[in-house]
Amino acid sequence: MDIERIHTPVMLERTIELLAPAIDGDDAVLVDATLGMGGHARALLERFPKLTVIGLDRDTDALAIARERLAPFGSRARFVHTVYDGIAEAVRSEGFDDVHGVLFDLGVSSLQLDRAERGFAYSKDAPLDMRMDPTSGRTAADVIAESSETELRRIFHEFGEEKLGARYAKAIVRARAEAPITRSAQLVAIITAATPVVVQRQGHPAKRVFQALRIEVNEELSVLARAMPAALGTLTLGGRIVVLAYQSLEDRIVKRVLQSAASSSAPAGLPMELPEHRPQFKLLVRGAELASEAEQAENPRAKPVRLRAAERVRTPS
Repeated sequence: MDIERIHTPVMLERTIELLAPAIDGDDAVLVDATLGMGGHARALLERFPKLTVIGLDRDTDALAIARERLAPFGSRARFVHTVYDGIAEAVRSEGFDDVHGVLFDLGVSSLQLDRAERGFAYSKDAPLDMRMDPTSGRTAADVIAESSETELRRIFHEFGEEKLGARYAKAIVRARAEAPITRSAQLVAIITAATPVVVQRQGHPAKRVFQALRIEVNEELSVLARAMPAALGTLTLGGRIVVLAYQSLEDRIVKRVLQSAASSSAPAGLPMELPEHRPQFKLLVRGAELASEAEQAENPRAKPVRLRAAERVRTPS
């Protein structure tokens, strides 16, 4: 496997630029909460020779690759097998009270997409797995087999924003009554057959369904909703967080948490803001930044990215 070919870190230079003021110092510690194959982590370790990176990932395959890629950095590269809402526990387990930087590069990784047997890609026939941690939890096939039509409809609407979710749920329930749906090609065929031709011309009909199933299997949104506040809580004064999100559902959670952290907690109507009500964070970018046109042309996986960042400016009293 050519890792360098399949894994190009998204918005790498902008990420480094935003994190640099917080991590360019002695004894700096950064948590890469979505380590993947270690692309961002390796660049940060190379750029900042005194930095320690704690890499988290639920995917054991990704951790194995990252360990090999980051081995030259010795003890400056630490590895924790965990879901990223366990960030606070991971930091403590490595012997730190707080950290100077946190990076989230959300969504499905290049490794997961490009290994057909993982079942994430609707363009490749494979077992319907989709677990980011292949050692535990329900598979996508389990969700398809065990969920009611109402539940499938909710999953497709809520996590895929799929307007045809009800139609697809009905078609799946009808098909599974005749034979188990265990492979991605089976599911794609069922969805395609249930999709009006005019809609098929607008893009692959299975895209949103596969996204929804992946999010359901890995509990991505509920995990992120817990992980964001936990990550902010690990940051020391002057510490910075950068988050790369690839779909609107994730980005809404990130936006909401960061905006809340950067807002005053003073009750309405107070004549002046007391120090304990001042924001604990400040936003570092206006809205969400996109990858440049040049990067999007060179790396198609950068097209949907939305980058947000913040810095801790006050510690809780």
